[in-house]
Amino acid sequence: MVVRNIRVDYFALIGVNLVYACTSIFTKMASRQEMLSLPYLLWIAGAVGVMAVYALLWQQVISRMPLSTAYMFKGTSLIFVLLISALLFGETITVNNMIGSAIIVFGIVLYAKA
Repeated sequence: MVVRNIRVDYFALIGVNLVYACTSIFTKMASRQEMLSLPYLLWIAGAVGVMAVYALLWQQVISRMPLSTAYMFKGTSLIFVLLISALLFGETITVNNMIGSAIIVFGIVLYAKA
């Protein structure tokens, strides 16, 4: 039973970081608009809204695990942004991006096994 709760907490943590990474979609879309135009302001408002949801979810996650553990997983948001940028905006994933992502995952695995 305890193992199941730990797994749920880790999946929740990864989900929260995915929500955080989604702010990059809104800010990227805002950057494609004329500064201070209505579409720009709407995309920025969306980014602020997603950040508010993230903040609420993050508080729930860190109430269930040590902050140092939760913060270690914030690196996954960088990987999510890399994937989102490639899928939605056609940006290129380079070898260096893949190496960096592998280092992040390796670091998380090392920390989790400690």
